[in-house]
Amino acid sequence: MADPHCPRLRVSGNAEYPPFLWVDPVHAEQLVGANAELMSMLSKEIGIPVQMVYSGPWGRTQAMTKAGLVDMIAGAFDTHERRGYMSYISTPIYLTRSVIWIRDDKPIAPKNWEELANFSGITVINNSFGNNFDMFAERMLHIQKVGSLEVALRMLQAGRADYLVYEDQPAQAYIQKLGLKRLSILPLPISQEALYLTLSLKSPCYSPELVSRLEAAMKKLNSQGVMSGLLEKYQQAWGAPAINTPRAPLF
Repeated sequence: MADPHCPRLRVSGNAEYPPFLWVDPVHAEQLVGANAELMSMLSKEIGIPVQMVYSGPWGRTQAMTKAGLVDMIAGAFDTHERRGYMSYISTPIYLTRSVIWIRDDKPIAPKNWEELANFSGITVINNSFGNNFDMFAERMLHIQKVGSLEVALRMLQAGRADYLVYEDQPAQAYIQKLGLKRLSILPLPISQEALYLTLSLKSPCYSPELVSRLEAAMKKLNSQGVMSGLLEKYQQAWGAPAINTPRAPLF
């Protein structure tokens, strides 16, 4: 039976996150990508319609979720601050890898996080790369935060920063799409983080019962291995074939 308090779920996420999510080039108010199709599958499992909406930059999307204006985020890392306003669906969407991008013609070779303090970094505002690195970076590193991944990549290529901290797959997708050259991954591990679905604690749809239904649906889809196929599909849809890069071991 339909719940009058939850006729649909308004879902958003990081709109600069291909192949997971990006703004639909035809319908600018909507999001497309692997996470969007995953939410469509989830909708059928739980019996509640899902509307993928573009809610602005990543920081604004998090603020709208905190206020209950967005019901769910399709793709968020687990942080203590976010747990104050969102319930996490414990089965992750995917395990992502955050890395350091550098210029091939101006390489740097820090052997550990401490040596990064000798260089200038850049990243995108309101992003998290795991609690350990986030806390270390706040205390020890010089990392400028800008409004978009495209801006950060172009600044790195122009030599306005020595390195960029970001996840590998979204950055690879943008590098290919923008035709940027001479950028590669430094073999210094940052973090490997699970990407989750979250439900706003202020959403009219929020209830422990819905969280349980979402948990069961994610476990089912995860057991079927759907996400790997979706990522391959939407890497091609974005227009950037996957780049095979070596994965350095974590600390």
